[in-house]
Amino acid sequence: MIESASLPPVAQATALVGVVFLQAVALYVGYGLLERIASPLIERVTDAST
Repeated sequence: MIESASLPPVAQATALVGVVFLQAVALYVGYGLLERIASPLIERVTDAST
């Protein structure tokens, strides 16, 4: 693991903001893909049950 305790506080804060931003982008993309994949499946199931 990368040791960041020796870095200045500004660098630690910048790294934290960067990690949180990358996590948000990954979740946004992941949920977008999941929605594209799952929406047709959900519609097929709901149409078949009626």
